[in-house]
Order: sequence, then C-alpha cells, then structure tokens
Amino acid sequence: MNPEEPIHGDTRNREALKAAWRLLSLRPRTSSELERRLATRFGSQAASWVIGHLRETGYLDDRSFASLWTRSRVEAHPRSASLIRRELAQKGVERELAEEATSGLDDEETAYAAALQGARHLKGEPFPVFRRKLWGYLMRRGFSHSLARRLVHRVWIERRHDQP
Repeated sequence: MNPEEPIHGDTRNREALKAAWRLLSLRPRTSSELERRLATRFGSQAASWVIGHLRETGYLDDRSFASLWTRSRVEAHPRSASLIRRELAQKGVERELAEEATSGLDDEETAYAAALQGARHLKGEPFPVFRRKLWGYLMRRGFSHSLARRLVHRVWIERRHDQP
C-alpha cells in the first residue's frame, strides 16, 4: 500500500499504525527500530506503509531523534561523541545524521562532566584506587586514554584543593 492511500483501506495497516503510536508513546524511536518491531508483527509491507505515513506527517524523524538522543546522553549520562555515534548506529540512524547530531560536542567538556560525576562516588579513596576506578569509568564512556588520564589527575588535584 502506498503512503498516500487512506489508512482505512487495510485493517493490517490500521493495526500496525495503532501499534506504532503505542510504541512511540513510550519513548522516541528511530525509523529503523520502529520498522523492525512492526515488521515482526504485521509484516514488512504494513511496517513500510506506517513508517512512510509517520515520516510524511512529521511524527517520525531520525534527525530529531539523533539530536534528542545526543542531548539526553550528554546531560544525563555523559559519554564521548564516538560512543554516542555508535549507539545511534545501533539504533539504525544513518551515519551522516549521527555525525551531524554529535558535531557540536566537545569531548573534553563532556569528559570533565563525567569525571566529576564519577568522582562523587570515590570520596576518601586513596589515589591508586581513585585513578583506577575513575579511569575505567571514563573509558567505559568512550573517552580516549589520554583524555581520561589527564582528567583523573585534574579532578584529583581539584578535589584535594577543595577539601578543608
């Protein structure tokens, strides 16, 4: 069925569209994620029709999703631009859109925010333990070895100066 054709023409399309609305009401999704979920239940033809319809009406937009995902990751769970791009790729976002969404990120700034977040849980730890745990924390968030090493030392020194 063509996206320009009315919904009421096919019960399968109508049911697939209802399912899509339910899925989108839970959280934003990429076209690829939604199409995979719908295709397993309603077949690829109905899934394609729904994706086309939602894109055409502006309710499904991978560019907006990538931007929203990037902002959410940086604010709530700071991680590197490269790790965010990998997450977006796993969700089916095109490489160009992922690059565009992460182009304004400053890994140094984001890593510093992550380091401060991680260091909160390491109060009172001796430097070797602090270094090992914070370095691992930053590495799991996709930051480079050199950046993680630099920030571990920076945060350690800042914390020592802040203590009475």
